Amino acid sequence: MKEMNKKGQSGWLIWAILFLVIAIIAGIFGFGLISGVSFTVAKWLAIIFVILFIISVIAHTVKSA
Repeated sequence: MKEMNKKGQSGWLIWAILFLVIAIIAGIFGFGLISGVSFTVAKWLAIIFVILFIISVIAHTVKSA
């Protein structure tokens, strides 16, 4: 598993938020293609983050029991 940084945030979440912000800014300024691609990347990174988070919680629960 990927270790968390000092703030307790995973790198996947940071990348997802970064691409989401890029998508929002590009959407505001009318860059449709960049906005669409950035939103798609942000969505997939968020999904990967959630899946890894769930696996991590399950693994920690099994390990603790």
